[in-house]
Amino acid sequence: MDIVIESLLEGAKRATGNVAIIDVFRAFTTAAVALANGASQIIMVSSVDEALVLRTQGFGQICMGEVGGRAPAGFDFGNSPFEISEIGFQGRSIIQRTGAGTQGIVAARAATRLYAASFVTASATASALQAGAPDRITLVAMGNNAIVRTDEDELCALHLRNRVEGRLGDAAASRLLALASAEAVRFHDPSRPYLHPQDLEIALHADRFDFAVRVDLENGRPVARIE
Repeated sequence: MDIVIESLLEGAKRATGNVAIIDVFRAFTTAAVALANGASQIIMVSSVDEALVLRTQGFGQICMGEVGGRAPAGFDFGNSPFEISEIGFQGRSIIQRTGAGTQGIVAARAATRLYAASFVTASATASALQAGAPDRITLVAMGNNAIVRTDEDELCALHLRNRVEGRLGDAAASRLLALASAEAVRFHDPSRPYLHPQDLEIALHADRFDFAVRVDLENGRPVARIE
C-alpha cells in the first residue's frame, strides 16, 4: 500500500485511491461538530452563490462557512466549531463553503473513497482509509485558502500517516507544534473577532469524535455524512 502526502488544491486534484482532504483550522473540525450535533448531511460546495442557491432550492436548510475567515452575507453560520458547539442541528441538511477544505473536496474527483479529515476524527479516519486494503492512500493538507501550506494541516497529514501505518503517533506533540504556528496566533488577534481561541482547543482535540466524515458524490455534488 502506497501512502502519499500531498498539499493544496493541486494536490487535491492529483489525489487518487482512498483520499483524506485535511482542513484542521477550521472547515472539517466545524463539519464534524455539526454532524455530531445531529446534522443529517453536509453538502460541500466551492462558491457562496452555489450554497445560497441550493438552500433556496431546498437542498439544505443551513448555509455554513467563510470567505476570508468571515461568514458571507446570507449565511447562517461562519466556520467556527466553537460557535456551533451548542447548536442542535437535528436532521437538518447543511451546505458548507470554505476557502480551503470544501475546495479540496470538490477538486478530488479522482478519489476512490473520500473523507473530510481533521484531528478531531483522526483515528476513525485512519481506520476508514485502510478499509478494503487499498493500493493507495492520499492525504492532502489543504493549507490557507488552498494555496499556502500551514503547519496544522501538514501535521495532521503526518499524524494520519502514522495511524494508517500502525503507529500511535503523538497527538500531544502535534498540538503543541500547531499552537506555536503563525496560523494559531491569528486566533488571539483582537482585530479578528471571528477567530475564537476556543476554536483551537476544539480543533486540536485529537479523536474528539469516534466517526469519520465520509463524502460521496450524489447527483454530482459531494455530500458528507458520518461513517
